[in-house]
Amino acid sequence: MTIRNTLMAAGLAALLASPALAQQAAVPPPPPTEWRAVAPDNLLVIDTTKGRILVELTPEIAPAHVERIKLLASRGFYDNLAWHRVIDWFMAQTGDPLGTGDGQSWYPDLKAEFTFRRGPDMAFTPAAAPAGGLIGFYHSLPVQTQPDALMAGTADRKVHGWGLYCPGVAGMARDEGNDTANSQFFLMRQAYPALDKRYTVWGRVVVGLEVVRALKASPNPDGVVTDPDRMTRVRLASDLPSAERPAVQMLNTTSPTFRALVNQARQAKGADFSVCDIDVPVRLAAAS
Repeated sequence: MTIRNTLMAAGLAALLASPALAQQAAVPPPPPTEWRAVAPDNLLVIDTTKGRILVELTPEIAPAHVERIKLLASRGFYDNLAWHRVIDWFMAQTGDPLGTGDGQSWYPDLKAEFTFRRGPDMAFTPAAAPAGGLIGFYHSLPVQTQPDALMAGTADRKVHGWGLYCPGVAGMARDEGNDTANSQFFLMRQAYPALDKRYTVWGRVVVGLEVVRALKASPNPDGVVTDPDRMTRVRLASDLPSAERPAVQMLNTTSPTFRALVNQARQAKGADFSVCDIDVPVRLAAAS
């Protein structure tokens, strides 16, 4: 299972955060009430040979794919599997028990969840408004969606939305057919918008993006890695002993402080602003 597009590094370099953004006046620290705890049963803990990666799962966006990730993690399926395909300036792929890109779990393939239905109950925060739509955040995940005004005209009072492939976003690998995702997944090292609405998004790295970027990459166009790094253990935080369980809090993307961060980024980047320029602040608490 592969993502067949190749990546031009120069085309993505412009999506990296501008130095001008770092030179802006710092936003005041948020009050404690503006932090949101990530539920332990939606926090995937990926221990690797290069360090720990924490991924916030988004079952509201891709329920079947999140259920599959949780099931395989609970059964130890991902333990010791290789990051068999890693392309710098693109993504790191894993989840194949064969380590070749041709393997998968013993469960049936999944139906694609390239888009989702967003209702008024989902805490969406807009960051930009391109023609005919909105771009913003649902929790830590960058998404694009139809405007709220269209909800009144739909049978379910919801509108279409889809995850955006910014750095850290977690996607499901597949074969040629749309409904062929199974166990393999990839984590974005950089942004690649050509994947949007073509591969199911199921979460985002909230801690450890530097680990994703440190995984051994291939010098070859196919991305196949010789002597790859590995996942040593993959579990939901809720399945770990309490003494080992990470506690993650994210700045609530509906908070005034987060909105101020968005405004600051937009002012700093101007016409070059991208939702991928924004990292949702995170903090780790001690294990309980």
